[in-house]
Amino acid sequence: MGVTGAARTPAPAGAAFFDVDETLIAIQSMPRFLRHHFAASGRPSSAFADAVAELRALAARGVPRAEVSQAYYRHFAGSDVKEVAEQGRDWFASELVGDRLFLPQTLRAFREHADSGRPTVLVSGSLPPCLHPLAELLGATAVICAEPEEAEGRYTGGLVRAMIGPDKADAVLRFTRERGIRRADCHAYGDHGSDLPMLRAVGHPVVVGDDPTLRDAPDAAAWPRLPGVASGRPDQRDSDPVGRAEDCGRIPPAGGPRTCQG
Repeated sequence: MGVTGAARTPAPAGAAFFDVDETLIAIQSMPRFLRHHFAASGRPSSAFADAVAELRALAARGVPRAEVSQAYYRHFAGSDVKEVAEQGRDWFASELVGDRLFLPQTLRAFREHADSGRPTVLVSGSLPPCLHPLAELLGATAVICAEPEEAEGRYTGGLVRAMIGPDKADAVLRFTRERGIRRADCHAYGDHGSDLPMLRAVGHPVVVGDDPTLRDAPDAAAWPRLPGVASGRPDQRDSDPVGRAEDCGRIPPAGGPRTCQG
């Protein structure tokens, strides 16, 4: 029998989508990295305090989360993109010290999905310099995150794309559609009410922690739950005026190709 064409590679049996801050890792990356960025750039600690006060004031006035996020990214205006990426690698290495960065049960779920051959996707409102070192360590298939605006190798302070709330659901839809993956076969993990659209976009949502919005949502009552960040743990919790951009142990690097989107 003649060969009529190359065999098509079957689509994987679902994908696994992970929010990052306080879902996969036990910290909120955006305020912690902003502190590191200011220090690495030679700015006084008072500059970080002023930035946090500004963002908290916006949130207290009820400014939409997307606008507060835009205000956060303005603090990177004029910064060299490559230098910030290097700062991200240094910051991530410092966060690994003490082997307490990851939430163990979510990490275990990530590894199980990866071992089963499912694409593993980080979906976060945080910025690429924070997320790419994490993705490289875990061997994540893709990163879908906020996209700060760049011009001539520097950040402008603008935001090309946010990744909050419905943006995450849209990202799941695009990823699965482009790869021919059935959303009913997909898993998603989130810890915050803003993750609801992403969780509702898949067939197997999992709640991490005890966020009241996720606890009280009628359709979330029967969803599986994993432990989140324990309340009252100052070594793990960090005040985050922006929101998420939304066995704890160091993980050996995992190889394999990785696609970063954003």
